[in-house]
Parts: sequence; structure tokens; C-alpha cells
Amino acid sequence: MTARRWIAYAILPTFLLACSSDDTAPGEASAEAQEKPSTMEEKASYSIGYNLGRTMRDQGVGVDLTFIRQGVTDGFEGGDALLGPEEMQAAITQLQQEVKVRMAQQQEAQGGVNQEQGKAFLAENGARDGVTTTASGLQYEVMEAGSGEKPSATSKVTVHYKGTLIDGTQFDSSIDRGEPVQFPLNQVIAGWTEGVQLMSVGAKYKFFVPSELGYGASGAGAQIGPHATLIFEVELISIDE
Repeated sequence: MTARRWIAYAILPTFLLACSSDDTAPGEASAEAQEKPSTMEEKASYSIGYNLGRTMRDQGVGVDLTFIRQGVTDGFEGGDALLGPEEMQAAITQLQQEVKVRMAQQQEAQGGVNQEQGKAFLAENGARDGVTTTASGLQYEVMEAGSGEKPSATSKVTVHYKGTLIDGTQFDSSIDRGEPVQFPLNQVIAGWTEGVQLMSVGAKYKFFVPSELGYGASGAGAQIGPHATLIFEVELISIDE
């Protein structure tokens, strides 16, 4: 969740349901808070508050729940604001910047861990029988050989594939969706552009893609972290153009 997104949640009155009362000790839930939400409005309200609170906790964001409750109440009931618009905006902007810096630091740290784990994995994997390492560092294993034509770097191909992290976590699969995908080879990650050109129609290969041939320092989506090494099982169904 981005800094702007969770800060936007903070102005929702439903966040009140996630906050304990003023006379409740830290870690001690009030009797009201222990009641399980039953209506759709109550469930949605609790879910917003819970997810916001967990996100702030995980990111180490420092907030004062007392003033969150007060701000939501004043805004919802039309009470007088304790701060002016410019002061509010300045405070939110500063907090957004702090969160952005913290998230960048966390991403950099995780990227370093992923990079070291990836190097160790590829070094061990490359020594296995049946695994070939190309000059770029791409590794591949032939699961089933195909026959006939091979695509070029600009070919449009149709494939089935499954993608996992080196710990086995699956992040994508056209096989599970039951629908192959079509794309030009010059519009995908470098590991795919190089690897699929090695295949003949009907072949199934397993590719071990170092981060520099994948998504690099930026990662992709929620599951592919920075500098992640990726594993793809790919079946070349056809060369279309």
C-alpha cells in the first residue's frame, strides 16, 4: 500500500472501529472492541481499520491513535479543526516522505538479501547435470525437446508457462488459468527473449533467470521482490509471426 493510499484511509470515520478507547490500557481490548462485527457496514469498517493499523505497524509508521480518533470525529461531525489546512498538508507531506524513505531502505535491504541468495542458488544449480549456463548468465534445462523452427528475437509466440521464486513460491501460471499467452519476444524480460529463442515448437524448458535478466532492482508486483532470481517452466506452443 502506498503512503498516499493509507494516509487517505486515515480520514475515514470507520477507522474509529480499529482504535481502542481512551481509558483502555495498551494491548487491552475494550468490551466494545471485542464484539465481532456482524453487519456489512461493521465488517467493512473493521477491515479498513485493521488493515490500516497492520500496515502502519509493519512499516514502522509513528502515529498517535488518540489524535487519529479526534481528527476522524471532528471531520465526520463537522467540528472545528485543531490545525489549519496548510499545517495539515505539511504534516501529511512530511509523513509521506518519511514513509517513502523507509520503504526504499527496506527494499534496498531486501534486494541485497535476494541478490546473495540468488547468486548462491545459481552457483549450485549451474553445477547440476542437464543445466546449461549461457554467456549472459541465463541457465536452462531441457524438459522436453521440440522439433523444427525456432523463434527470432522479434517473433510473436504463444506459450504456456509457470513462474516461481527460488523458494518454490508460485507467482504466475498460464497453465493454472487454462489459457496460453501470446507476446512478441522483444517485449518481455531479457531472460525470456534469450531463452525462448533456444526452443523449437513443442519444446518445454525450465529457465533460471538471474535478476539482471529479470526485473532487476525494481522487482514486479507484490511477490517478485528486488533482485529476485526467477524460475520459469515454459512450453513453446507456436510461432505466430
